[in-house]
Amino acid sequence: MKRRILLVDDEVAVLLTLKAVLEISGFDVDTATSAREGKARIRHREYEMVITDMRMEDERAGEDVIAEARKAAYKPAVALLTAFPVDDVSWQDMGADQMLVKPMHTRVLLEQLEDLFVARASEMSGVAVKKAVPAKTTGKSAAKRSATVKKSAKKVAKKAVAKKTVAKKAVVKKAVAKKAVAKKTVVKKKAVVAKKAKPPAKKVVAKKAAKKR
Repeated sequence: MKRRILLVDDEVAVLLTLKAVLEISGFDVDTATSAREGKARIRHREYEMVITDMRMEDERAGEDVIAEARKAAYKPAVALLTAFPVDDVSWQDMGADQMLVKPMHTRVLLEQLEDLFVARASEMSGVAVKKAVPAKTTGKSAAKRSATVKKSAKKVAKKAVAKKTVAKKAVVKKAVAKKAVAKKTVVKKKAVVAKKAKPPAKKVVAKKAAKKR
């Protein structure tokens, strides 16, 4: 069964592009072009994940979508999609599990979504166990699960940064190697030119001997 995702964004081009990418990757995707429409879909259908933009009807419309998703009994994973990154504390305080910065490379996006699905599955299994736990330990369990989800989100963010750093180093290394090859080529060309311009020593000696005769 395909995992179902809700995309909420008022930029139709972004919405349709993400929808196409996710559907090609095997997800069942619903879309909404406003916070109001997104909240209605969350109430009437179950989703494994909700991805919402921040700035839609107003500057913080995405917070309403996140709040609605957090109220849903089926507990979807929640990601904040934005072109204007905020600090970790801000998006976590909103109730999001992860911040996705657009535009984003498809491979990186899919890796982050997969990590969120894993974290959600872990949380859902915790919810199932919670039903059999005495009331006194419930608060501690909830706090522990929340800390685990936040830790997982931070780990995903660090992983993305590390991959970007490795990619940059690879580009620099390639550029240095290319420069070294170019330098060797120039040296070889100069050597060839110098060789052509200066006749061999033996020929010069031979010419001098011939003149003396």
